[in-house]
Amino acid sequence: MKNVITIFVAVLMVSCSMEPDSVSNADLEKKVDALVQPYFDGSKIAGIAIGIFKGDEKLLLKSYGFADLEFDVKLPTDASFEIGSVTKQFTAVAILQLVQEGKLSLDDDATKYVTFDTKGKKVTVRQLLNHTSGIKGYTELPFFEDFMMRKYKRDTLLRMVEKEPFDFEPGEVLIYNNTAFFMLGLIIEKLSGLSYEEYLSKKLFTTAGMKNTYYCSENKIVKNRAHGYELRDSTLVRAPYLDHTWPYSAGSLCSTVEDLVKWNNAVHKGKMLDDATYNEFIKPTGLNDGTITKYAKGITVRQRHDRRVFEHGGAIPGFLSENSYYPDDDVSIVVLANTMGPVSPEQTGKEIAAIVFKTAAEEKHRYNGSLDQYLGTFKGRARGTDLVIHVSKNDTTILIQEGDGKPFGLSFVNDDAWTNGYATYNFTKRGDAIDELRIDEIYNYYILKKEK
Repeated sequence: MKNVITIFVAVLMVSCSMEPDSVSNADLEKKVDALVQPYFDGSKIAGIAIGIFKGDEKLLLKSYGFADLEFDVKLPTDASFEIGSVTKQFTAVAILQLVQEGKLSLDDDATKYVTFDTKGKKVTVRQLLNHTSGIKGYTELPFFEDFMMRKYKRDTLLRMVEKEPFDFEPGEVLIYNNTAFFMLGLIIEKLSGLSYEEYLSKKLFTTAGMKNTYYCSENKIVKNRAHGYELRDSTLVRAPYLDHTWPYSAGSLCSTVEDLVKWNNAVHKGKMLDDATYNEFIKPTGLNDGTITKYAKGITVRQRHDRRVFEHGGAIPGFLSENSYYPDDDVSIVVLANTMGPVSPEQTGKEIAAIVFKTAAEEKHRYNGSLDQYLGTFKGRARGTDLVIHVSKNDTTILIQEGDGKPFGLSFVNDDAWTNGYATYNFTKRGDAIDELRIDEIYNYYILKKEK
């Protein structure tokens, strides 16, 4: 329950062979059906809606399963879902619109607009947007499990968080942070004179033609809204209660597959931001030491299937989501599920993209050097915890053990980089000896020091 707005991310390295329009719509539907059916055969999910569009052209729009299990209500294609942290790109664009209007600078100290004790540290608006502020994330703090079900004055949350020490010096690493985006919502309200909900409705949803996107409510009756579930002890149950005061600008939007496609077509085609500001939106974050990450501002920027993809996922009690846009092909792939469980919309979207772009897995590289140089224990700050990694080996590869967890093997990428298909493990050297392990999880970039 602590990580109520968790992000599920995976990385697959592939090579491209054909354009997306080379797959017929009928063939695409059959392949997606075959991909999705095992989710329901295993009773792992209540429902899932999928959209594949090239620009405004619909290649596939289909829903599977149920919006409500108790009444056997089938999931319609226009069902609205809680989209969790996909909300963050809307918040980021709203902030950047205010920058365009000259109402703030990304390099402004955030405390110019929000009351928060930074203990003498300067935290910029930019660092709030790219998860490098160092402020504690409220969803990882022990108090939030009970707090999230109660109503308090909104500033109560920040008063609780500001008691906590910083996780790291601002700009030092990138650790996914919902407190930062909560603060960005307050900045939007202060500078616009509108509530967060009003601003997004007037400035973003209307512009994009999104008629079925709204600020979620735990009690408002909304037509075609899917109910949320989670898989618990191999059984689907109703999702736990969450007061939507708290996800706020970090994760409280509800939307549909088609509306998110409209959003992609608007934000990535000049309807929301001018060219310079849009380039700032998708510019990958640089850390203090010059390291360039794959996270921009409320959106990730990476390579997949030998092409660029802008994407973000979301998770909130009862729901998982993934919104991906391939700019060089003008293709949107949106996957929304009304179940928190083992079925990952991000993974499903990735597999759908492999079908659309007719890609095949890239051959694994072989490592011929000595594995001994990588062995040891590495420690550093991670999301909500101190992370300890033990690196060992077997006959063929190095093994990663996180704390007391089960060791797992890595595949060699190149130089001193390895992967488990989810994250990239970069071993860095001082002189001839490895003294640091950098873990790039896309939504997080951890720097762990080798213990002597």
